[in-house]
Amino acid sequence: MLIDGVLHSNVVASQEVHAQWGGVVPELASRAHQENIVPVVQQALEQAGVTASGLTAIAFTRGPGLIGALLVGACFARSMAQALNIPLLAVDHVQAHVMAHFIREGEDRPVPSFPFLNLTVSGGHTQLVLVRSPLEMEVIGSTLDDAAGEAFDKGAKVLGLPYPGGPLVEQYAKTGDPHRFKLPVPAVPGLDFSFSGIKTAFVALVQRVERELPGFAENERADLCASLQNAIIDHLVAKVRRAIRDHDIKHVGIAGGVAANVALAVRLGELAQREGAEFFVPKREFCTDNAAMIATAGAFLLEAGVLAPLDTVPVPRIY
Repeated sequence: MLIDGVLHSNVVASQEVHAQWGGVVPELASRAHQENIVPVVQQALEQAGVTASGLTAIAFTRGPGLIGALLVGACFARSMAQALNIPLLAVDHVQAHVMAHFIREGEDRPVPSFPFLNLTVSGGHTQLVLVRSPLEMEVIGSTLDDAAGEAFDKGAKVLGLPYPGGPLVEQYAKTGDPHRFKLPVPAVPGLDFSFSGIKTAFVALVQRVERELPGFAENERADLCASLQNAIIDHLVAKVRRAIRDHDIKHVGIAGGVAANVALAVRLGELAQREGAEFFVPKREFCTDNAAMIATAGAFLLEAGVLAPLDTVPVPRIY
């Protein structure tokens, strides 16, 4: 919850139930949203020290995302905005990740200047975005198949790691040799990405050697994780380097769940320094999905007078 543009509460209801199934189950996600939305909103109001009647606008995620979960949020936001007679703000989920750079918590924190290049990388999306203003973003590169986060999670799954696997791959990779196992380098022209080849090759490697040498995946887990992570990061960094040079960029940011990967942030920071650009990454808690980024993106919409009608419907796929 924002008060005068400053974050005063950011409540997250965890959904550990998905770990039991090795991934997000849409039906379970929407049920969890229904169960948690009222107590979460109440807790956010209490932490911020305001009442519902003191709200000036309500921002919600219009999409992209799982339609069931989006419907729960949209219906609640529309009803509350109508009951309070205040503006409704429909936020693009992926653009909100970019706006996470501008979440204010009271302290002065460096933020990128417009225009800047942002790598938005998560379980569902991998995009290079040229951000000209809070409301003007151009996608100049995107994945042609799997997202980077999907490659991390699929690699983790074949290694027997629980969901979400990305953070565990990063943890094991810290003690592994990133050059132990060679994975393919995607040959994708321009600024687009492709992670299906890396994912498929990694799964095939683990399954093939595991059949020949049972226990291989567990015994070589650190090196396998380091090799997978290195291949994914190499591909991301190569595309960011090209985008910086093609568009003469001086400010580079990263956002989305995979932005919490320290190795990726370090590599991109080193790249930016070599290219004479400044590098920015949100606080770790604002990289993964969170309400603060939705509220911040909504604040920019409110300032520009871009309001949503009360019959706005969610859109599961935008890109």
